Amino acid sequence: MARRSRGPTMEHSCSLTDLLLASGRGDQDSFATLYDELAPRVHGVTLRILRDAHQAEEVTQEAFLQVWQTAAQFDPSRGSAMTWVMTLAHRRAVDRVRSSESVRRRDTEHVELDVRAPYDETATAVHATLEGERVHAALATLSGAQRQAIELAYFGGHTHVEVSRLLQIPLGTAKTRIRDGMLQLRDLLAVSAAELA
Repeated sequence: MARRSRGPTMEHSCSLTDLLLASGRGDQDSFATLYDELAPRVHGVTLRILRDAHQAEEVTQEAFLQVWQTAAQFDPSRGSAMTWVMTLAHRRAVDRVRSSESVRRRDTEHVELDVRAPYDETATAVHATLEGERVHAALATLSGAQRQAIELAYFGGHTHVEVSRLLQIPLGTAKTRIRDGMLQLRDLLAVSAAELA
């Protein structure tokens, strides 16, 4: 992915948070600098998820369009600019994968005669929805720092080293947040499962 040359990097001018906040106010120059700083990382994440260079480039562009359109919604008290942008990009890439899988499944279902009882699909959907709600409720009880680290590691597919880099914290701190958060989640989900039984 080509990177435009725009002079000094943001290290000498302003932080990613400042750039994103300025972008939210419609500052095109700040957005261009933000793009230059983050596009290679965003492209790397989308490429790792999609495993297709062309689709990764498309999703990178879509993600930055969404960043431009929604930057005003960014709240620095809820997380870093880097995490916010990377989360948008990750969601876009995952949506693209799901969409492709859905099309493939539909095509396969048209070819094969698939007889399934409707109640099986309904039961599976209800179970998945309940599980998702339990996990989201448990995640909401974690500290913001733990939640960010876990979302990047487990939903974003990042390594501990990458989480450390994305959150701009020491590796040991990233590992501790992930470990403590996962222990807390495990306990919360165990209690929740016991209550449902």
